[in-house]
Amino acid sequence: MSSYGRYREYAEAIWEIEELGTAVIQARVADWLGVSRASVNEMVHRMKDDGLVTVDDEIKLTDEGRHLAAVIVRRHRLAERFLTDILKLPWDKVHAEAEVWETTISDQVEAAMWAALEDPQTCPHGNPIPGAGYQPPKMKPISAMEPGETRQLERISEELELDDEMLGFLYESGFHPKTPIELVQKDPQGAFTVSVNGRRVGVGSFAADRLFVAV
Repeated sequence: MSSYGRYREYAEAIWEIEELGTAVIQARVADWLGVSRASVNEMVHRMKDDGLVTVDDEIKLTDEGRHLAAVIVRRHRLAERFLTDILKLPWDKVHAEAEVWETTISDQVEAAMWAALEDPQTCPHGNPIPGAGYQPPKMKPISAMEPGETRQLERISEELELDDEMLGFLYESGFHPKTPIELVQKDPQGAFTVSVNGRRVGVGSFAADRLFVAV
């Protein structure tokens, strides 16, 4: 994997965008990574030349690219789980740390982490760990709920993890995986009021589209 180190962020982003069921196009990758579209265009074509992606209407990982991405995402999410479960850091603080850890974890350390964590299925935010064999329940975003409906929060999208302020807000507001969420009100302008542990919290449409509950 070391020879593909320069592609790490891009392979990871493509995998995570795919997880949302969203078409992977260059503009989406640029927004995800916070870089220019020209930078994405250049890097994606390098990845294509190295056999990691195909590029047509959408960007798709090849088998080799998918293997690279799976290793990176797995180590990132294992690191997040290790930081929360073993080192007891709050889960709104572990994403940035895991970005560093994912580049340094060896095969041997990865195996030891699996054992120490007793084969975890997801990261602390509910996103599946590649290779864990996790079968997620059917899910929908909070934005698709109806007023009065209560569902269990299952997953906080990786896209929300890119925003430290948002992740801190979710953590402090009680949006923890497995917590019951009741939709109280939908505002015509796109705001949502939910009840979390009896506390009313307002979230915008961006977050409501990326917070997933079990159906």
